Amino acid sequence: MMRSLRAALLVATVLATAGCEEASRPEGIPVEAPGNPILADGRYYSADPAPLVFDGKLWILAGRDEAPADVNDFIMNEWQLLATDDPASGKWLHYPAILRPENVFKWATPGRAYAGQMVKGPDGRVYFYAPVHQAHSTAEDRFAIGVAVADHPTGPWVDAHPSGPIISQERPEPNRIQNIDPTVLVDDDGRVFLYWGTFGQLRGVELERDMVTPKGDVVKVDSLPGFFEAPWLMKRDGTYYLLYAGNRAGPESDCTPALYHACIAYGTAPTPLGPWTYRGVLLKPVSSTTSHPGVIQFKGEWYIAYHTADAEGGGHFRRSVAIDRLAFDDTQSPPAIRLVTPTRRPQPAPAPTRNIAGQATAAASNEPLPVKYWIKALNDGITRPAPLPPDLWAAVSETNPAQSWIEYRWEQPVILNGARLWFWADQPAGAQSGIAPPQAWHLLYWDKAWKPVPNAEGYGTEPGAFQDVTFSPVTTRCLRAVLTASGGNGRYAGLAVQEWEALAPEPQQPRLAGPDPAAPCDH
Repeated sequence: MMRSLRAALLVATVLATAGCEEASRPEGIPVEAPGNPILADGRYYSADPAPLVFDGKLWILAGRDEAPADVNDFIMNEWQLLATDDPASGKWLHYPAILRPENVFKWATPGRAYAGQMVKGPDGRVYFYAPVHQAHSTAEDRFAIGVAVADHPTGPWVDAHPSGPIISQERPEPNRIQNIDPTVLVDDDGRVFLYWGTFGQLRGVELERDMVTPKGDVVKVDSLPGFFEAPWLMKRDGTYYLLYAGNRAGPESDCTPALYHACIAYGTAPTPLGPWTYRGVLLKPVSSTTSHPGVIQFKGEWYIAYHTADAEGGGHFRRSVAIDRLAFDDTQSPPAIRLVTPTRRPQPAPAPTRNIAGQATAAASNEPLPVKYWIKALNDGITRPAPLPPDLWAAVSETNPAQSWIEYRWEQPVILNGARLWFWADQPAGAQSGIAPPQAWHLLYWDKAWKPVPNAEGYGTEPGAFQDVTFSPVTTRCLRAVLTASGGNGRYAGLAVQEWEALAPEPQQPRLAGPDPAAPCDH
């Protein structure tokens, strides 16, 4: 009873000042977005989108990535908003810096403004479920979920539960998980359901209609294979859907070939708290290693918001929100979510280039690679100042061999007269452990047998920049780089390459390899 009275007093206090708040609401900055990502020029990065329909507009809550290009960490100090009357129009309003954790949650530390969600409550107000870091706690992990409330998505916001978080390692029941990534559904009958979790731990609970008080037992979900993080709870025509970022990795996986990548998978259930049945993948891995879904119905159409690394200067920790249509297959029961094809802004025609590696299929002596690394990183055309493991090909094991090779295979013969390799290392030259630059390397081409490329010059081994080799032109269908590992006396360091370019004598229009891998040359 006292809890309900406090909630009523809070709502009454905020309503009393609603007129002043409306007059002081921030104005959005117009953005023209003829495609994805919405914010594309690199001035503001945006991540972890959570869409909301309010006052006839589509709003997208997003965190703000602020990490420098060479820092692999989530530097996120604030949340921001995007709003539109029509996603197809490309006309958006950007509301930067609508909220910082420490400005609303007095029990929270600054920063770590991770993935949250805004929902419209039964009382017509907007509730913001925010994962923040507790300033004072004895918990092993101090991440917790707080709730803020406002009469409009732009705020101003007040703490709806000033005594502290509603979810933590201490409440509503003790746990040892990281309590982040909340998603909330207000059902048709006004009941409220909350899911959260990460690192493979997914939890769900019903909330009282005050939007803050857990009700009943916490449900542990273990029937959604590959669940990693980023749950999103939704309902369509009586069926409940739970989308999530999955990283069930492997060469035959329907989700992702590399461990650090994520797909968006989903399950369905007949009730908000399950039981959940896995249904498949709806979004393949995108250009950022993380992936995060948010789904909404707006003016009769369904949309999915997600993030990528596709903005100018983007990266795994400099992500940007994208939005595309979501479609269902109603011939199935329950209706299936169709695979989403991500779209992009119109791109300028690629400039002619001597690098024809993109036309080739990559292969390596250590296939199948450990799921930590990715063979296709060799010729994806991307180098990063601080790559993550799936940005690399690597030969690393408990007993590293003295020599490894990587290879390009073209469907038809090509003419080459140069190559460039970008090595990566975490140990100096000569090391016998970790990943070190190669002691030496050389190129071979296939001409009825493997032969050294003629008159080769170069073969540098410094990591962190392209090492060029020039040679007399050869016509071949296969090129191989043979790498001699650092070390000796039976102990060798691992090897890693971030990018490998194969150079034709003259620039040509870029094109990609065909859908089927090119056959080996020596078989």
